[in-house]
Amino acid sequence: MASNCFGDEQGGLLDRAAIEAIKDRLDIVDIVRRYVELKPVSGRWMGSCPFHQEKTPSMSVNGDEGFFYCFGCQASGDIFDFYSRINGLEFKDALEQLAAEAGVELTPGKVDPQAAKRSSERKVFMDMHEQAANYFSRMLKLPEGRTARTYLKRRGLDASVIESFGLGCSNDDWQGLEKFLISKGFTAEQGVKSGLLSQNAKGRTYDRFRGRLIFPIKNLSGRVIAFGGRIITDGEPKYLNSSDTPIYKKGDHLYGLSQARNSIARTKSVLLTEGYMDVISLHQFGYTNSCGVLGTALTPDQVKRLSGFCSKVDLVFDGDSAGVKAALRSAEMILTQGVSCGVVVLPDGEDVDSLLQAKGAEGFKVFLDEARDGLDYCLATLNQSASPREIMDWAQGFLKKMSNASLRAFYIPKVATGLGVAEAELRSVFSGVLNSPPPQQQKVQREEPRAMAPVGAQVKDDKYFLRYAVKHLEYVTELSERGIAQVLTSHWGKTLWSKLAAHSGQDIISFLDDSEKKFYAGCRMEEALSGPELDEEWRHVCKVIARRRYDLGRKKLMDALRRAQAEGDAGRVSAYLKVLNDSVWRDDEQH
Repeated sequence: MASNCFGDEQGGLLDRAAIEAIKDRLDIVDIVRRYVELKPVSGRWMGSCPFHQEKTPSMSVNGDEGFFYCFGCQASGDIFDFYSRINGLEFKDALEQLAAEAGVELTPGKVDPQAAKRSSERKVFMDMHEQAANYFSRMLKLPEGRTARTYLKRRGLDASVIESFGLGCSNDDWQGLEKFLISKGFTAEQGVKSGLLSQNAKGRTYDRFRGRLIFPIKNLSGRVIAFGGRIITDGEPKYLNSSDTPIYKKGDHLYGLSQARNSIARTKSVLLTEGYMDVISLHQFGYTNSCGVLGTALTPDQVKRLSGFCSKVDLVFDGDSAGVKAALRSAEMILTQGVSCGVVVLPDGEDVDSLLQAKGAEGFKVFLDEARDGLDYCLATLNQSASPREIMDWAQGFLKKMSNASLRAFYIPKVATGLGVAEAELRSVFSGVLNSPPPQQQKVQREEPRAMAPVGAQVKDDKYFLRYAVKHLEYVTELSERGIAQVLTSHWGKTLWSKLAAHSGQDIISFLDDSEKKFYAGCRMEEALSGPELDEEWRHVCKVIARRRYDLGRKKLMDALRRAQAEGDAGRVSAYLKVLNDSVWRDDEQH
């Protein structure tokens, strides 16, 4: 996500007063708590970081100063950084959504035309999907929706869950939605780009979803971004889903997560299933911590998103062979990302919805209570259908995909026990694999942006002074008077100091880039000294600054002296020598 430093990354300058007004009206703790369970710890809030897998909560939220910081992965920033990252938004989109929530009007400044065009296009597509959702919902209530209503009644869905998930329907009209969207001021071209309309080889546009029960797909903010459609008469395909668009990528989202997130965060667990109807039925029967994959295999991004809400994922897939294969792939992916996993085994030929309708919530709970451990399920399934060589290949791939060495160490004895081999033998066979980082980890490391990362001895030295300045912002003016700017030698350090000095007393973090935010938030989360200890640290910092100024000044004089000697300028040589002789360091003069 782009940084929120009011700069060109967003295509121009934004209204700083409005941004600060949003921060005044919205509490970052309340925003984070929508996605992460937070507990008060020593005046701050702690929770599991949603941006990496962990077992011990390491993300701290400072409500007083309005920023968050993860001690594990160093994710950090203000309310806009968190909201944009957790929802997969660009900063400007996050800003617009939070501004609407806070009731703050934005006044954009000069913007980059291309950035403005992309932002405007996304907004149009979001508006189109909201209008389309209303169209489909209204259609369900009209005489044209009788067949769909009959189908929903037969499936046992009540009015409240239909309303909660915004279900609708489309008739078999090739241009019903198209005409409706045009009447609302949109164009057919926009309809095609948004994924709501299709276009044939002759250029004719028509409704993508026809004669179907419609399932709106929402992002975590509750905005409709795509649709799924199930045929309710004869025809193929049975299910039709939105293709990827500028506002929707199916591998990033999960059906029903918007409705389930609060329950998932509260229970610290999620029931993950396949199919729209299975998710809706689970919610109707009280299992509101349920969501589903969207017409594709479970992806690492989806697992990562779920891990931000909970510590365990229970898979509830169909009991047929396809469901078994999907459960095996999904369990492997979840476990290798460090998330606990269980597999609910359904009777062959049954799915979630049919089992709930037949046995009710209590009857279904029997199967949930008998959920198998994810790794045990994988090994047992493989032992039933795979050759020894295939099982060992799977185990090797499973361990290689582990995201870190400690996770591998946790699973090696479990895999060895499951395979019936000695742990030492397993380590010997897979020694090459166990000592190398997983491929996906290598790829992430190569792709991470490094241009802004501070490196080198100069930055390390500068951080000593800047750490004190950040931890004790009340000393910024005095540090400036002591000449801290003269002892900072790296571009990174000078830039950060200029921001601290210019915005002292303001919302500084909003002006920082990503590497500066990590440093700033990390320092602010450290325990600050007080009383005599703070006084002693202040005297030490002043002494080090003075010594550094002296050493740098003496170095400049020595460089000048060498140049004068090389040029044979006796007068300059004599003058420089006199200054050098007079500039003797004395500790007792630096207080």
